Formats: sequence, C-alpha cells, structure tokens
Amino acid sequence: MNDNGAVRYKVAEAARLAGVSASTLRLWESQGLVVPGRSDTGHRQYSADDVARLKRISWYRVERGLNPAAIREALEGEDPSAEGEASQDSGLGRRLRSLRHAAGKTLEQVASDNGITASTLSTLERTSQGVGFKTLHDLAEYYGTTVSRLSGEESGEVPVLVRAGEWRSWPETTPGVTVQLLAEGPRMMDCHRFVLAPGAASEGAYRHEGEEFMHVLSGRLELVLDGDQFFELGPGDSLYFESRRYHSWRNRHDGETVLLWINTPPTF
Repeated sequence: MNDNGAVRYKVAEAARLAGVSASTLRLWESQGLVVPGRSDTGHRQYSADDVARLKRISWYRVERGLNPAAIREALEGEDPSAEGEASQDSGLGRRLRSLRHAAGKTLEQVASDNGITASTLSTLERTSQGVGFKTLHDLAEYYGTTVSRLSGEESGEVPVLVRAGEWRSWPETTPGVTVQLLAEGPRMMDCHRFVLAPGAASEGAYRHEGEEFMHVLSGRLELVLDGDQFFELGPGDSLYFESRRYHSWRNRHDGETVLLWINTPPTF
C-alpha cells in the first residue's frame, strides 16, 4: 500500500492474481498491453485497475486466442465498466478459472463435460453467479476439489467463536440461496446456516462421500433422496443421511426457510 492508501501489488502478487507468470507480465509490458507504475526504487507496482486489466488480457489471450495487437484493440473498444466487472468478481470465479487454465481446458470443453453452456460457465467465472448447487458441485468434483474450498472457506484466519449475525457467507451462485459459515478452517465438519428464499432449490440432485445432518430452524424444506424418497421438514425437524445418496432440495415455504446443515467429512 502506498502513501495515499491505494493498494499496490508487486510483480509476483499481480501475476498470481491474474493467473499467469511474472515473466508473462513483463512480456505484456514490452508489448504495450499494460504499463505498471514504479516505486521510488524503480520496482514495478500494479494497481487494482492494472490487475483488472491483466485479467482481461489473459481472458482475451486464452479464450479468444487474440494476438497482442488484437488484444490492445479489444481493450480500447471495451465498455469502461468491463474491467470494473472483472475486478469485482469473487474468489470462487477466479478459482474456477485458474483450475480450468491449469487443466489446459477451454470454456467449451469444461462446459460440455459438465452439461452446461459455455456462456453459463463464462458468467460463473467472471461473476461467481448463475448456476445451481448441483452444477457447482459437479464442477468442484470435476476439478477434484470441494465447493467449500472453492468458496474460500478454508482461507484466512480461523475464528474459534462466531457471533450471531456475524457469519461470513459464500458467494451467492444461486439466486435465493445464502450459505453462512458457522465454522471455518481445516476441520472434520462443514458447518453451515442455509437461508433459502421462497422457491429456492438445488436445481438437481448430487452426491458425494460422507454423512449429513440438517435441522430446520424455520420454514419448510422438501428433501428428496435417490429420486423416490421424499421428506418434508418443518421447524424443529432433523434429518441424517449418507451423502453418497443422490439428494436434492427445495424451499416449499411461502417465506424464508432457515436450517443448520452439517457435512462430515467436508466433501461438499
């Protein structure tokens, strides 16, 4: 951070945020794609806007296959809000994009493998929104990780005590579904508080290893196991089941449904 309070990133930090190597940043600078600032000692410094531009450059290079001249032209013709949108995406979208790049896959390949459109996957990677829980789980499994890790649940400091109303939330990938963290960090359980708007649903069935426990605090929840076993849970009701069974769910209440949901081990 410089004297006026603006964040400045070193080459290695900016490269990590953009999902490329430090040598790539220097190459882009020589090609006139980005011009970082300099510290008093002459070291490169990248602003938040610079990092947003780097992400756009990477996207044009990888997804569109543009050469440096075409990338410069594309950047000059962009809506001014485009880079701002890229800089505001949450960690989940960036993690998904980094995993795809590491796997050497295109948007079309990953989308086809997971039964979604390339435009849907692109929106998810840019904004961390636009898919249901089933799709999010399928993508996590595809990359050999979990939704919890993609959502950044294991990063940062780990509070022992979480006060009421001070829960940190996952990115809201699905409209009407809010997932709040009741415990964080490496552990044997995923402990969450789900808040579901009327009609909010998993949008499909999914399964994984482990066991699950849920307890409804308010509202009503319909849970379906293996496509043919239906449970309707009301306030005070609890349910325990094996996570390897296909499960889907929906808020059948005309108001919010709030429940505690615990997975062990943390495989979702």
